[in-house]
Amino acid sequence: MGRKRERGFPADPEPLGVPVVDNHTHLDAIAGVLDERALGGAPVPTVADHLTRAAAAGVDRLVQVGCDLPSIAWTDTLLTDDAHRGNLLGAVAIHPNEAVLHAGVREVGPDGLEPDPRPHHDVPLDDAIARVADVARANPRVRAIGETGMDLYRTGPQGEKAQRESFRAHVALAKELGLALQIHDRDAHAQVIDVLLADGAPERTVFHCYSGDEEMARLAAAHGWYLSFAGPVTYPKNDHLRAALRALPAELVLVETDAPYLPPHPYRGQPNAPYVAAHTVRAMAAVLERPLDELCATLSATSTRVYGTW
Repeated sequence: MGRKRERGFPADPEPLGVPVVDNHTHLDAIAGVLDERALGGAPVPTVADHLTRAAAAGVDRLVQVGCDLPSIAWTDTLLTDDAHRGNLLGAVAIHPNEAVLHAGVREVGPDGLEPDPRPHHDVPLDDAIARVADVARANPRVRAIGETGMDLYRTGPQGEKAQRESFRAHVALAKELGLALQIHDRDAHAQVIDVLLADGAPERTVFHCYSGDEEMARLAAAHGWYLSFAGPVTYPKNDHLRAALRALPAELVLVETDAPYLPPHPYRGQPNAPYVAAHTVRAMAAVLERPLDELCATLSATSTRVYGTW
């Protein structure tokens, strides 16, 4: 019999001695996730609960990512709250799968599933990207355009065209505003790299939740692109991710949770949260055979170099 799946969030890690940054998380998706076991019976953990728990684990700064119109608005409002100054910065964009729906594409994927359009998808893609630009220009705590990119997991030719157009618009916006770029790349390595090389990548380009191999990591390093590792780097079958991590210069490595998705081994199937980045960092230190505090200090310095000060 396999390990019994827990309902709540993963176990609290031993706190890190040197704090790090979760450079990609979705607080809007976990602020109301029930976790009676972990939060002492509180039925609806708040953003403040998650920030407190993360800080206690040694994850004292976060980048909150809004990648559809409702979450962009939510992120913009959250970042204006001075109570979170020093802990939160933001990134905003139209996710590639959202771009397909804003473009009016309704392709049925290879799994037979139809897309799930919602009322905000009635906004044309150009107008949705204009909203990203408005928020990024007006809110000084938005430090990245993301997550944008391409996701061909269940996208056909029409959707791919819409994603490429959206990605190029976001790349141009990041360069115009001097912001970092956070890339979503799923089953689209060649296509994403083609856009970056053809259009010119922003000075600070981050592959969020890196999923490529060692060869791609070396190419990214040659261009000075940053690779951000999440829970999958700990999964037993993902030797290619660990090889990629070892191939990178230390100053191009970042860590994230992508909460509520992709918690590290052995917590797959449970909701993720920013504090869980401490588990992933420990696993990364073991892969790299580096002292934990040294890796944490490097991750923190790199995060500041990419996003500025919190």
